[in-house]
Amino acid sequence: MKAVVSLNSGSSSIKFSLFVVDPAGTLQLSAGGKIEKIGIAPTLAARSADGSMVLERDWPDGASLSHADLLADLFAWAADHPLEGREIIAIGHRVVHGGPDFAAPLLVDDALIDKLEALCPLAPLHQPHNLAAIRAIARLRPGLPQVACFDTAFHHDKPALASRFALPRALHDQGIRRYGFHGLSYEYVARRLAQIDPELAAGRVIAAHLGNGASLCAMQAGQSIDTTMGFTALDGLMMGTRCGGLDPGVVLHLLTQMGMTTAQVEDLLYRKSGLLGVSGLSSDMRTLSASTTAPAEEAIALFAWRAGREAGALASSLGGLDGIVFTAGIGENDAGMRSRICNSLKWLGLEIDEIANAGNGPLISLPDSLIKVYVIPTDEERMIALHTLQILSEKLA
Repeated sequence: MKAVVSLNSGSSSIKFSLFVVDPAGTLQLSAGGKIEKIGIAPTLAARSADGSMVLERDWPDGASLSHADLLADLFAWAADHPLEGREIIAIGHRVVHGGPDFAAPLLVDDALIDKLEALCPLAPLHQPHNLAAIRAIARLRPGLPQVACFDTAFHHDKPALASRFALPRALHDQGIRRYGFHGLSYEYVARRLAQIDPELAAGRVIAAHLGNGASLCAMQAGQSIDTTMGFTALDGLMMGTRCGGLDPGVVLHLLTQMGMTTAQVEDLLYRKSGLLGVSGLSSDMRTLSASTTAPAEEAIALFAWRAGREAGALASSLGGLDGIVFTAGIGENDAGMRSRICNSLKWLGLEIDEIANAGNGPLISLPDSLIKVYVIPTDEERMIALHTLQILSEKLA
């Protein structure tokens, strides 16, 4: 049986899913898992579609193991356990930044990798690891088709004004513009909403991808109109360790008045800010919610306030609002955070059903609410697999 693998390689984790292609040509999840704590003490857990454990492993002394090392171990296991006769025909990858040129998934070749390498400074937490996974697979399985699926692609055709900074035109023409990210998640959510509530999906919707990385996307009829992330995945909402939107004068001050180097500023903004920086405790919302300290509560409150503020701005971009969809780790699982954000938007006519919200939905707004609110689990790995299968079909056509 033929199968497609999706890889989502992040800064400290690798998510993977195995989808079999059934006789009708549709994808069925067979197994999935995650390698976590890369750079500290990696752990691996994989489960079959029914939830039973397929593989567990940890490397307590593996702080020096790279993404490539861990992928090699995973493939070595797969070679010894041929997954009940499944033949992997392609691997799809999440690639965070596609720049101004790449608006759709592409078959990977050396020329593409070189172009994507040049975009690493724009996504330093993600892009190098995305490309490391592609290179590792190329060494482990030469000739196996690989497909790059870009997180920026969903936003590529948003209105021209939503892509511009108020900088000289020459800089815009050189690629310094607002791109937007989490596109694979938003694309999946848009498809699912069209299945669940077609009328709402045809209207004005804000999708909230809230996790360690967080953003909002304004969608009109399932198309991106505006989004909170911009030139890099550092912009917009407050995140786990990223500051989100920041007065650029702060960066100038850090460099010119406080004597910080560019490397120190990058580390501060990407890795030491956000929930971690404000709380002084953790980047994990679950840890902060369990804490009784004032800084932890302030971090939670600031996260909610920033999300509500940005949602109001996106409602303006849309010319009104018909619905909100929460997704990703915090969006799908943190009823308290959803409640805070929704209550900050009561002025728009939003009325949350706290009982439905406590049960994680899917519909968590009251019947008389002017704005519908859903909780829809995202599935970036399935979206990657769908794109990969499509590219492979086109190649073989």
